[in-house]
Amino acid sequence: MVDIDLDLVEHLVDEHVAAGAQPGLAYGVVDGLRLVHTGGRGVRRVSPGDTAAPDADTLFRIASMTKSFTAATVLRLRDEGLLRLDDEVAGWVPQLAGVLPTADSAPLTVRAVLTMTAGWPTDDPWGDRQQSLPDNEFAALLAGGLSSAWAPGTVAEYSNLGYAVLGRVIAAAAGEPYPDAVRRRLLSPLGMASTGFTEDVVDAGRRALGHRLTGTLWESVPFDALGAFAPMGGLFSTVRDLARWVGFLADAFPARDGPDDPILRRASRRELQLPQAMWAPIQAWPTLAEPPVVRGFGYGLGLMVERDLRRGTFVQHSGGYPGFGSHMRWHPATGLGVVVLANSTYAPAGRLGSRLLDAVLDSALDSGLGRGLDAGPHAGLGTRPAPLVRTGRLEPAPSMRPETTDAREAVTRLITRWDDDLAGQWLAMNVDLDEPLERRRTQWADAVARIGPLAPDPEPSPDPGVDPTTIPNSPAHDSWWLRGPGGRIRVEIQLTPEVPPRVQTLTVTPVPDPSEQLLAVATEFCRASASPAPTWPAGLPISPGIAEDAVRQLTVAAAWSGPCRLGPAVAGDGATTATFLLDGRHRLLLALAVADGEVVELTVTPGWAPVRLGR
Repeated sequence: MVDIDLDLVEHLVDEHVAAGAQPGLAYGVVDGLRLVHTGGRGVRRVSPGDTAAPDADTLFRIASMTKSFTAATVLRLRDEGLLRLDDEVAGWVPQLAGVLPTADSAPLTVRAVLTMTAGWPTDDPWGDRQQSLPDNEFAALLAGGLSSAWAPGTVAEYSNLGYAVLGRVIAAAAGEPYPDAVRRRLLSPLGMASTGFTEDVVDAGRRALGHRLTGTLWESVPFDALGAFAPMGGLFSTVRDLARWVGFLADAFPARDGPDDPILRRASRRELQLPQAMWAPIQAWPTLAEPPVVRGFGYGLGLMVERDLRRGTFVQHSGGYPGFGSHMRWHPATGLGVVVLANSTYAPAGRLGSRLLDAVLDSALDSGLGRGLDAGPHAGLGTRPAPLVRTGRLEPAPSMRPETTDAREAVTRLITRWDDDLAGQWLAMNVDLDEPLERRRTQWADAVARIGPLAPDPEPSPDPGVDPTTIPNSPAHDSWWLRGPGGRIRVEIQLTPEVPPRVQTLTVTPVPDPSEQLLAVATEFCRASASPAPTWPAGLPISPGIAEDAVRQLTVAAAWSGPCRLGPAVAGDGATTATFLLDGRHRLLLALAVADGEVVELTVTPGWAPVRLGR
C-alpha cells in the first residue's frame, strides 16, 4: 500500500467544499484493487433535519461515467462472438440505414460510435434531458433522420446520442434489454450490488438527492426515469462500487501471463483504455520555476485517455447531469485512482478528482512505493504539475452549416427583442428546463439596458478572422459578439443532432466597458511588457500580497509574447474586474481586479480558444 498523505487529501477536499459547488460529496482513494481511504462532506439531501453526510455507500447518479460500462459491454459481446466492432450500425439499428451526411461518407460502424467519431454534434445538455425518452419515441427520432457535423470516422466530437444508439446495438446483439445485459455481464459478476439503472437499487436512506442552485438556495431535482438514453448516463452507483470498477480496469496493466478474468479479459480492458481518437493537446502556461506541462487528450472506448509527459498515462471520465456531477480517474502505471461523487447539477467533481490523484501520486513518488512508478517517459519526476489551460484547435475552423447561421440570426433577434414564436421554433426542449425562459428574458433585458441598443460588433479581431474568443469548434457551434454603447455581449450556441436542429446551448454574457482605472492598468502592463527587463510600473498601486507574483507574470508575459497591443475586454463586470485580450507574438489574456485604488488580482494566461472535451 502506498503511504498516502491523508492530511493533504483532506485539505484539498476542504478547499473544494469551501467553494460551495454542491450540497454534499463523497470521495475515495483506490490502490490496486482496494479502496484505501474514503470520506464525505455536506449532506445527502437538503431538507429540514436531514444532516447525514454522504459516505462510500451513498448512491449518486454517475451520469456519463455510465459510458465506460456501455463500452465494456460492447467488448464483452464482441469477445463472445455476438458482434464485431466494424459492423455497420444499421445492421443492428435499422432506423439508421442511409443516415450519412455525404454520398462519399464511410459506413457508420460500431467502432465509430464507440470512439465518438460517428460525426454527430456535441449534444450536451440536450442529451441529458432525453434520459427517460421511451424506446419507441427514440426509434421514431432515429427514423426521422439525424443532422451530422462531420463525416463518420473523420473528427472526434462528444455525442451522448451515439451511446444511446449503442444501447440499441447491445440489446439487439445480446437478445435482452440493455440494462439486463450490463447487469448480467458486468455488475453482478463484479459484486457491484449497489449499482443499477434505477434509484431503488438501494434503500431510500442511502440515496443522495440531486440539487440545483436557484438564487442562493439549493432545490432538489427529481430523478429521471429509466429510458432509451440510459446507456449514455443512466447508472446510479457508490464510491465503494466504483472503486471496484476502477480497480478492475486498472488491473489490466501490465500485460502478463497467468489466469485471465472471465468477466472481461485483460486485453479487452486495455483496449477500453487506449486512445482511439485524438481530442486536443493541452499546454500549461509556462512559469519561471518549472517547465510547461504538456498533456494530450484522446478518447478510448467510453473513457478519456490523457498522456502527461511527466507522469505518463491517466484514464478518466466525468459525469455531468441535472442534479449530479461525478469523476473517476486512475493512473495505470501505479494502479492508483480516485472517485468523486457530488449532488449538484454539473458539479465540478473532475477538478477535485484531478487534484486528489496528483496528491496521491506525489505521496507515492515521495515514498518510492506503488506499482511501476517509472513505467513511462518522465513518469518519475516528483514536481507537481503547473495549472493546465486548454489550447485551441490546430486545424482550420470548421465550415458553418446553414442551419447554424440561421440560428445565429434568430438568437440575435431573440436577445434584442423577444418573440415567443421564434423561441418556439428555435429553442430545444432542454433550454427552458435548464434555465426558465422567463428568467432568461429578464436577464437579457437587464443586459441590454446596461449595454445599450445592440448591433453586430464592428471591431476587428486582433488577427482578422481568428478571434480566440469566437472560434467555433464544430459546424453546429457558434459564438459571436454584439456591441452597444456601454460594452459588448458574447453569445454562444450549440445545435442539437435533431432534424431540423435546434439550439440546445444558449449562453449570453454581458461584458461592460472597463473603467478608466482598469484600462490604465492594462495599458501600463502592455507598455511594461515591451521592456527587455520589465518592472512593475511605478504609477500603478498594487496590493503587497500579489506584487511579487505580478512582477513574475509580467516577466513571463514579456518573454512569451513580447510587446503587446491592448485588445478588447472579453470578461468582467467593468467596474472592478476585467479580462483583456492582449495581442503579441502569442495571444494573452490579462485578468485584473482592482479595489480601493490598487490592483488586488492579476493573472496572465494564454489567449487560445477553449476546447470542449465533453464530460
